[in-house]
Amino acid sequence: MSLHFDAQVDRGTFRLHAQFTIADGETVALLGPNGAGKSTVLRALAGLLPTDSGRVAVVDSHGAETVWDEPGRRVWLAPERRGVGMVFQDYALFANLSALENVAFGLRARGTNARNARVIAREFLDRVGLSDKADARPQHLSGGQAQRVALARALAVAPAVLLLDEPLAALDVLTRSEVRRDLQTQLASFAGAKVIVTHDPVDAYALADRVIVLEEGSVAQDGTLDEVTMHPRSRYVADLVGLNLLRGEMTDGVLHLANGAQVVTTDLGMSGPAFVSITPQSVSMHRRQPEGSARNVWTGTVADVDRRADRVRIRVAAAVPLVAEITPAAIAALGLDVGETVWISVKATEIVGYPA
Repeated sequence: MSLHFDAQVDRGTFRLHAQFTIADGETVALLGPNGAGKSTVLRALAGLLPTDSGRVAVVDSHGAETVWDEPGRRVWLAPERRGVGMVFQDYALFANLSALENVAFGLRARGTNARNARVIAREFLDRVGLSDKADARPQHLSGGQAQRVALARALAVAPAVLLLDEPLAALDVLTRSEVRRDLQTQLASFAGAKVIVTHDPVDAYALADRVIVLEEGSVAQDGTLDEVTMHPRSRYVADLVGLNLLRGEMTDGVLHLANGAQVVTTDLGMSGPAFVSITPQSVSMHRRQPEGSARNVWTGTVADVDRRADRVRIRVAAAVPLVAEITPAAIAALGLDVGETVWISVKATEIVGYPA
């Protein structure tokens, strides 16, 4: 069952206007900063939030289309009629029900009799490795166990589409790694389209076939995580993967920034609007104007120093603002601190350019 979303949702001053398709069996991660529209997309897909225009539909393996939401034709299917399974960020388990009863709840809501609902619920608890916790209430489950119960409940109704809202966010670091592996197995066994909202690129890399980056209510990038991170097209993505990103006009291998600064690259055949990305490790730092082969040399001021266990990231305010990454020993040798003048350089061969 493939999923097609081309719709607009207005919520106060915020407008979501996104378009994407998710193939049958494909897992897509929605990435983006807070307020980008990720949860709005998920709620619109689930039928918890009606769209204001556009169309949301699914197409089965025979090409038959079912429209879930199309305001222009006054079509809107209620959540229980969409064939959607959803795992909420806080899992939304009923505190007064056992794990078994929680899993059976969705089935009962769809008309399955109590006996059959419990039989199916036991099968799905066993599938997620929790058959021994059938009688436990949510307050007696660990975070990882609660997540698995929520997943079993979503899968038990045999949905066509599976939606997961930050499914690992509530877990500690150690539990997250274990549950991520289990979730990866469960997602691989689910044949329908899957959508995961996450802030963590590690989760996206481990669980998703493709990522869609949302920013300010629209799709900023769409592709595999490798494609997106190798060629970021926004500050958010660049910061997410730790790259410096610059945008300007490329002419004869020189990127001309809006402020008049220039960055020399080796992309001689490229012209027009372009991005360049620079790894922080490629940025060299100097106390004096350097000599040597580097084509790009600028002076600036140390704006921020972020000390970590085995490396230091230094943000330099300059005509070409960059973040450099050096060792603690190197910063000690340079004697750098916030507010001091510094020279930075980057070799043209270390710069990756691509069309904007």
